[in-house]
Amino acid sequence: MKGAATELIHAGEVDRGVATPLTTPIYETTTFVFDNAQEVAAYNEGRSARFLYSRYTNPTVVSVEQKLAAVDHAEAALVFSSGMGATATILLAHLKAGDEILCGAAIYGGTLHLLHDLLAKLGIVPRFISLDELANLDRVFTDRTRMVWFESPINPTLRCVDIRRVSEACRARGVTSVIDNTFASPINQLPLALGIDLAMQSATKYLNGHSDVTGGVVTGSTALVAPIEKARRLVGTVMDPQPAYALGRGLKTLPLRVAKHNGNAQAVAEFLESDHRVGQVYYPGLTSHPDHEIAERQMSGFGGMVCFDLDGRYDRAERVYDRLQIVKRAASLGGIESLISMPVLTSQWGHSDEQLRAAGVTRGMLRLSVGLEDAADLIADLDQALG
Repeated sequence: MKGAATELIHAGEVDRGVATPLTTPIYETTTFVFDNAQEVAAYNEGRSARFLYSRYTNPTVVSVEQKLAAVDHAEAALVFSSGMGATATILLAHLKAGDEILCGAAIYGGTLHLLHDLLAKLGIVPRFISLDELANLDRVFTDRTRMVWFESPINPTLRCVDIRRVSEACRARGVTSVIDNTFASPINQLPLALGIDLAMQSATKYLNGHSDVTGGVVTGSTALVAPIEKARRLVGTVMDPQPAYALGRGLKTLPLRVAKHNGNAQAVAEFLESDHRVGQVYYPGLTSHPDHEIAERQMSGFGGMVCFDLDGRYDRAERVYDRLQIVKRAASLGGIESLISMPVLTSQWGHSDEQLRAAGVTRGMLRLSVGLEDAADLIADLDQALG
């Protein structure tokens, strides 16, 4: 007869294989059991598909990674504890002191500060380049350039970059190309099919879609993802199994959700563009958008993000922001709820006037993440908020 402490720790823990779940379970365990030393040796030598430790790999996490690789038409995928965790791990894996990274000046603020404030201390040299320079990379490459990092559509102005043109310039020079594909999602845009080496996304946004998971993902070739996986083990930026399970569940409705986001955003953008109270509307699906033709070539849908400018006036933007009732004031995007933010208070907070100009951001801009509500209700809310 075993003692109570022994029984409570060990009884019922062995999987007898009698249950075959429809969905991948949450393997909320830090470590995995082996029967003998030979099995551990086989794992260490790469001759076993077993699991050792959840900071390395976990069945729930691997299930989600396989979904993401499939939808992005990639050989491999990795998920991370956050989008910034993904970004930092990619950069640490593929850059070293003395290497130069060319980064779009119009970039998510967190990426800008990671490069400028932190990685520069490690000797990695960031150079922030304009949209024109991104379109003509041969003029800005140096002998030290090892990576190009950019977004399309760009946060928050929704400008679009010719992805194939960037990928071809990088391939010709032997430079690794990385795109932040968060705003588009793989439903609207497949960067790897356009020649990009690595595609990063904040899984917090459209991939999960329910505003309750923080995560990041990178997809690409096995050769380029492998060093990132090694770095992830070392720095511990892997996603926990519980949010991985929620992310996997959210992914199953991604095509349906994105289709609704696309339709609602188009309707909202057309309303705002027709309203004399709005100075400028930025949405790739509008023919007035400066990159509409580029977006049409490389996107199958134009996304759920709309940016509009109230003549650069912070006071007007603040007034509309405060008056909204259905649209919620929050800094994220890509969820089922419509959210609004003022870029100068969120993604571009702390930017100098020069950095704001480089990013094409004004103090009167509002960034709207159009959710899955009835479009007529969203338009009515914006109408009353505009006064």
